[in-house]
Amino acid sequence: MILAIHNLKPARGAKHGPKRVGRGNASGHGTYSGRGGKGQTARSGGSHRLRLKAFKRLMQSTPKLRGFNNPRRRPSMATTGQLEKYFSVGEIVNLSALIKKGLIEANANAARIVFNGEVKKKLVVEGLVLSAHAAEAVKKAGGEVKQTEVVKPVENK
Repeated sequence: MILAIHNLKPARGAKHGPKRVGRGNASGHGTYSGRGGKGQTARSGGSHRLRLKAFKRLMQSTPKLRGFNNPRRRPSMATTGQLEKYFSVGEIVNLSALIKKGLIEANANAARIVFNGEVKKKLVVEGLVLSAHAAEAVKKAGGEVKQTEVVKPVENK
């Protein structure tokens, strides 16, 4: 016999017949037909155990959020007075430098510099949000403002 796709068969003993339950005690699957004792799970359509267990396992394995993550969280604030106090002449002021100096939280992903005190040192501010007044103060001291967003104050009417 030539082996071809149309006459392939599984190996002998690889396939099993269906489990014949409820055919008397001599069959080995009599009396309760492999369903155990009485109750909901012994009835047809009464078993929901696997689905519930799978759901519970899924719920237990997913990480839970603790607390509240505010999507409109304001950026961490630092002031021009703090820049004057903690940074030396010519130093670069960016997010990582502010975190290193302890001026903002370690998990901050944005920072805003607002005006509160004069800047007399020449600083390079980059990658931060500055108020218009703070940007003016840094430039007035001879510093640079690179790749930053300058926010103009909102006028009250």
